[in-house]
Amino acid sequence: MNSKMKLAIVVSIIFTAVACNAADLAAKVPAPIADARLSTGKSTQTAVIAGGCFWGIQAVFQHVKGVVSATSGYSGGAPRTAEYELVCTGETGHAESVSITYDPSQITYGQLLRVFFSVAHDPTQLNRQGTDDGTQYRSAIFYANDEQKQIAESYIAQLGKAGVFGRPIVTQVVALQKFYPAEEYHQNYAERHPYSPYIVYNDAPKVAHLRQQFPELYREK
Repeated sequence: MNSKMKLAIVVSIIFTAVACNAADLAAKVPAPIADARLSTGKSTQTAVIAGGCFWGIQAVFQHVKGVVSATSGYSGGAPRTAEYELVCTGETGHAESVSITYDPSQITYGQLLRVFFSVAHDPTQLNRQGTDDGTQYRSAIFYANDEQKQIAESYIAQLGKAGVFGRPIVTQVVALQKFYPAEEYHQNYAERHPYSPYIVYNDAPKVAHLRQQFPELYREK
């Protein structure tokens, strides 16, 4: 058995285990009560979120219908420290983030947040995601206007009241000051390195979860 066949078996096992857990979670994560209405005309808006390594967040939202583009980058710190090696120290104030450009006539801001909370990351982990530890991996929503702020805060309160996660949601809701695109080698990382052990274990299952639990929102890239 060659290495790729072995990897395929491992991926299958991981996908099965994750899908079972994800199915239970996605069933519990309701749509937001407070949300923007679908726009009547085609246009673009931007949502910026953070929830662990940006590779996986970017990969998930690149497969969401209505998303025009998703870019890995940094938010929360100063321009001079928006570099990967500095951000990795956890001392810059930046979070690994993803800027999502979407068409509000096809998908709402609240629907994007539902994917964020149920597919893309665990919002109960403080300053970490899995084995990735540090403030740069914190869960955060960087709102661009009052409407985004109200929808995000309302949705977090809704999920907390429903006890969806069994633990407190620690996602920060903070004003977006600036988004800085990450270095080119970080862009589309999951697509370009599908056999990377990190991608196989951490990120590919998230895309599979999106396809399984939200087929109406899933699209091939």
